[in-house]
Amino acid sequence: MMETDYEILWNWLPVPAIVVGSDNCIDAVNTSAEQFFTMSARALKGRKFQDFAPEGSRLAALLKKARETPVSLAERGVEIVTYDAGSAEVDVQVTPLTDTARNTALLVLVQPRSIAEKMDRNLAHRGAARSISGMAAALSHEIKNPLAAISGAAQLLQDSGADHEVELAELIEGEADRIGRLVDRMEHFTDERPPARLPVNLHDALDTTRRGAKAGFARNVRFVEEYDPSLPPTVGDRDQLAQAFQNLVKNAAEAIDGTGEITLRTAYRSGVSLTGAAGAGRQSLPLEVSVIDNGRGIPDDLAAHIFEPFVTSKASGAGLGLALVSKIVADHGGVISCESLEGRTVFRMLLPVWDDREENP
Repeated sequence: MMETDYEILWNWLPVPAIVVGSDNCIDAVNTSAEQFFTMSARALKGRKFQDFAPEGSRLAALLKKARETPVSLAERGVEIVTYDAGSAEVDVQVTPLTDTARNTALLVLVQPRSIAEKMDRNLAHRGAARSISGMAAALSHEIKNPLAAISGAAQLLQDSGADHEVELAELIEGEADRIGRLVDRMEHFTDERPPARLPVNLHDALDTTRRGAKAGFARNVRFVEEYDPSLPPTVGDRDQLAQAFQNLVKNAAEAIDGTGEITLRTAYRSGVSLTGAAGAGRQSLPLEVSVIDNGRGIPDDLAAHIFEPFVTSKASGAGLGLALVSKIVADHGGVISCESLEGRTVFRMLLPVWDDREENP
């Protein structure tokens, strides 16, 4: 094989691959590694690998051990620094590359654990969304009628009761209204119609979200836009996707108390696909939309359940916003995930590309 053939195979490897020299600097990376670290090969080459595997970490210890033994070593569930000082849990294989002309270099193969886990979690999210859909339809009918009667009785008490009765009646009416608003929000889950299949410019939808947020709940937030200008459109319902973006941005604004920084990022990432509905085959999900904040992060005990209904860290929250986002993304054939550390939370959405053949069958 010619050298160029090896270069092609190197860059076609489906997992991130990094060669770490004897000086612990990065000598080479493949295309998958560029995508994983969201950095170019030029930016990665020559950089100390300690930036991604700090001294004392399990990954640093694995590399040290690999230099002391002639065999390949592997470890599961290792944390690696990435996503602009965020981190990801990965499986790693480290193989010594012995060269008599110099000390041993290392080949580091990284297998992100999150992809399969994202798929599993999203299937669970879809099931939860369907469950709440049926519950919401029942609640709308079974609760709203009695609530109307309770509110009417409370109004009569206010009009004719003593002062202490009026105060209690106002409390009853206020709580009845609150329950009614909760049921209204749950009714968003009852629409089982598939979303429209039209081309959607994601940057337009994100810009609408940003402008609306700046005019309201995020007026003091600094927005950073990191858009891929060549991003093709996705397929779906623009209003629904804008609703999902708004919910994510609102969550981010609340996490930073309305005064921090929110980054809106888009990118084209090849290599991720999801099995569609029966007979639909596998669908590629190369369009990535990320909403990133520098807030306090999501508590560890909630992180694995953040897209489930009624899960929230807010004292006054109903825990339906992210469940609705999950439903919208699932209805559009995509997946959504969350990575959170103190000071950095990333909600990452993967969506399909619009196919011109849908418009011109």
